[in-house]
Parts: sequence; structure tokens; C-alpha cells
Amino acid sequence: MAKNFSEILEQAKTCSKKKVSVAVAQDENVLEAVKLAKEQGIADSILVGDADKIKEIASSIGMKLEDYEIIDVKDTTEAALAAVKLVHEGKADMYMKGLIDTKGFLKSVLDKEVGLRTGSPLSHVCVFDVEGIDRLLFLTDVAFIPYPTLEDKVNIINNTVEICEACGVTNPKVAPLAAVEVVNPKMPATVEAAELTRMNEAGEITGCIVDGPLSMDLATCPEAAAHKGATGRKIVGDADVLLFPDIHAGNITYKAMVHYCKLENGNLITGTKAPVILTSRSDSVEVKINSIALGAVVAESLKNR
Repeated sequence: MAKNFSEILEQAKTCSKKKVSVAVAQDENVLEAVKLAKEQGIADSILVGDADKIKEIASSIGMKLEDYEIIDVKDTTEAALAAVKLVHEGKADMYMKGLIDTKGFLKSVLDKEVGLRTGSPLSHVCVFDVEGIDRLLFLTDVAFIPYPTLEDKVNIINNTVEICEACGVTNPKVAPLAAVEVVNPKMPATVEAAELTRMNEAGEITGCIVDGPLSMDLATCPEAAAHKGATGRKIVGDADVLLFPDIHAGNITYKAMVHYCKLENGNLITGTKAPVILTSRSDSVEVKINSIALGAVVAESLKNR
């Protein structure tokens, strides 16, 4: 079981070498990340985008482009479609966002002819390796579904459990979060959290342990759980998955942790036929290489399955 990103990176190196298709690859941090991924034996890359700009950036970072396949497509929309088609056709194992806005990137993922739809809803998973916590935390959904319904939350859990299992976390503990840890009919998030718990106990959600509603401190801090006398819960500060009631709670938590905690993280879109690496343009090279390694581990798990 991987407990941090160092172990994820090592796990990725033991997988069969993967290939990343990068949409609109003329981005310095993205090229730095795919360069590191190749040097570390994690993944090769196909670079789709403006070849002239790719060559200019590569020269500035000491990247030898003879080691990469480059497909010259100047238009960003067409480049994204060409890049995702490579994954759709099995010529690459993962799909990665380059210098293209998220809306345009996701449009290519959802394209009916060459995209990566499976018929299941998509969701976003952020994996955090936080200093002081002895396990990985899987945060969802912080970037994709604004106001998930109960049905959406079931799909989000199922998608996230697959990522957990790929990382060696079996039967993960899922905490549907709310402001309080008791059901209040005036707080819909608590009602839905309790229903998710019931569905899990009834065998309608499998492969994990669901216990909610839970406040953030009860989900992540054993000392807080003990102090509040919550030792009878299935989750007592040892949650693996933090399921947010909406994108506002998820995104605010994500950004607060990124800016004020010492951590490493990686991000994937799930529910697709192959891992989709969705990072922000402002994300560091480390976040991007972590996301590639995470994608490689998930791609290996999908192949074995």
C-alpha cells in the first residue's frame, strides 16, 4: 500500500512503461514533467501541439526531442482531438492537459467519436501526501461536479475506490463530509451522507467502508474523534477518502491545504476509459510528475483488471 508519493513514483517504475498523449504540449512545466517521467522510466510521451513552440521550449530546458514523437497541430481544439484520439485508439495509455483551457480539454475527453467516455459519470480525484499524516488522502470532488446529487455521490465513491485500489489501498474508509456529524433534516448534506452509509451497509455501495455524516476533524484527526467521544464510529480520524458535499467545500479545502500545508499532490479525472491527467497551468512540475505517476499506476491497474 502506497503511503506517500515517493512510493507512488516507485510503484509507477515497476509498471510496464506507459505512454502519455499530451494535448497542446507547448507548456514549460508540462514538458519538464514529461521529461522527468521519461528519465525516471515512468512514461514516454507523444507531444501534440505547435511543433515550433515545443522545440523552442524544449531547447530552453535541455530536452532532447529526438526521444519523443511530435505531432504538429497548431489549432488548440484540433490538437486536443488529435491527442485524445491516440488514447481512444490504444496508441497511448494516458491523456494529459497542456496549454489548453480546462473547458476545451474536457470537451475533447467527452467527444463522442474520439473521446474517453465510458457511459459512467466523470469525477475528479486529488491525491494528497500531507506531512504528518501516515497515509494518502483522496479528496473528491474538488473540480468537476458543482452540486453532486446522491446518485452522483455514489458514482464519485465508485470512481475513487478504483483509484484507491490502484494505489494499494483496499477497502478504503470513505467519509461523506458535512459541518456536523449528526443528521439534521435542515442540512441536506447530512441526510445524503447518512443515506450513503445505509447504502454501503446494505451492499449497494461496495469495496469500501462509508461512515457519515462526519465533520472534517472527526474524519481526519484521531485525537478529535477521541475528544468528542466518537470512538464507536467506523471512521475515527482515519478516513482515506474525503467526499465533499459540493465543489465549494472541496475547492476551498483543496486550495487551503495546497497553500498552507506541507504536502505533495496529484490529480486525475476518473470514470474515463483511461486515466486523464488534469492539472492547472499554475501547478508545479512536481504536481504534474506526481499526476503522471498516479496515472501510470491507475493505467496498470486498469490493464490488469
